[in-house]
Amino acid sequence: MTLIRPFAGLRPVAGRAAEVIAPPYDVLTTDEARNRARGRPWSFLHISKPEIDLPPGTDPHAPQVYARGADNLRHMREAGVLERDAQPCYYIYRLTMGSHVQTGVVAAASVPAYDANRIRRHELTRPDKEDDRVRQIEALNAQTGPVLLAYRSDEAVDALLEGVTAAAPDADATADDGIRHTLWVVRDAATRARITSAFDAMPALYIADGHHRSAAASRVAASRRVASPAHTGTVGYNHFLAVIFPHRQMQILDYNRVVADLNGMDAAGFLRRVAERFDVAPAEAAARPTRRGEFGLYLAGRWWHLAIRPQFVPAQDPVARLDVSLLSDHLLAPVLGITDLRRDRRIDFVGGIRGVGELQRRVDAGEMAAAFALFPTSMEELMAVADSGQVMPPKSTWFEPKLADGMVSHVLD
Repeated sequence: MTLIRPFAGLRPVAGRAAEVIAPPYDVLTTDEARNRARGRPWSFLHISKPEIDLPPGTDPHAPQVYARGADNLRHMREAGVLERDAQPCYYIYRLTMGSHVQTGVVAAASVPAYDANRIRRHELTRPDKEDDRVRQIEALNAQTGPVLLAYRSDEAVDALLEGVTAAAPDADATADDGIRHTLWVVRDAATRARITSAFDAMPALYIADGHHRSAAASRVAASRRVASPAHTGTVGYNHFLAVIFPHRQMQILDYNRVVADLNGMDAAGFLRRVAERFDVAPAEAAARPTRRGEFGLYLAGRWWHLAIRPQFVPAQDPVARLDVSLLSDHLLAPVLGITDLRRDRRIDFVGGIRGVGELQRRVDAGEMAAAFALFPTSMEELMAVADSGQVMPPKSTWFEPKLADGMVSHVLD
């Protein structure tokens, strides 16, 4: 089985993409989604967040929510807003955010390759979030939220994808957050074959974002294989919707931390403890780290520069060397007693898209006692962790720009 394959995508008809595309289902609350979709009957949020069409207070995981999503998808197809391509295609997808541009391929990625770790993970998943995605896929008989994948940049492959974009796009829409989403359909059989061969020659792909979606796809495939002993590897459920970008084009922003208290210490006592493993110096302005091993600390109305001492940085371990790990292992756990980033309510996380000003705001407002600004994790670090078979700490990466839900969906047949 090949690593990726073309598929007959379900997508907005010509000229309708701007009405349809929506932020990923997991970056908006129900109230935010309801406000975004108000007055927009064809917004994909009616499919990805269908509780917005049910009475306020409806459990987003109730059976009627998934059923409503399926009804909304059916309605959008019957109304002619969404249409499925007549033949399997690849799709070249370009994201433009200010001066940042990244161009990748939309494909059906192999579930067996994921199961065999050729499509590699770097995060743990939660069963409840997997269950939600399984129910959504089964209700829609489609995958509508793409998994963000990366491949090690290859000049020949990059040029192949870029070559397709010399033609006029099939869809071009700017979302209300200013991100431009542009799509080209690869209808030429020879070009599709070259894309398939080029990716199949790669030793691995890497999940950047979408661990729960890919895990759910694997579970759906496993259950459908049992139910259909005569299945073949070409059936849609053996693949999952993915958008694959070259790793050098991908943009990871910082993923910062705020803590609710100082574990019983005052500010001076806390700084003394921090100084046991970090060099601490006052900063005249917001202390945004400029390299690995540096951290910004906002505490009691002022910023501080922190730099972990070299003897505390492991030489080899790709997880322990991460800045998110260094902060946890040498400050959050030993000084503040925060050892479980998934469950401890004393810590929260702030994506870098909000800027360091959001960290300062939350401390000044009294919501939090201190904030930590981190240097972004790199794609090279992510791939090293995935290649080692290990997992990153929670909230290690924040990718921007985000893919749009609704640009292309994968029907399972």
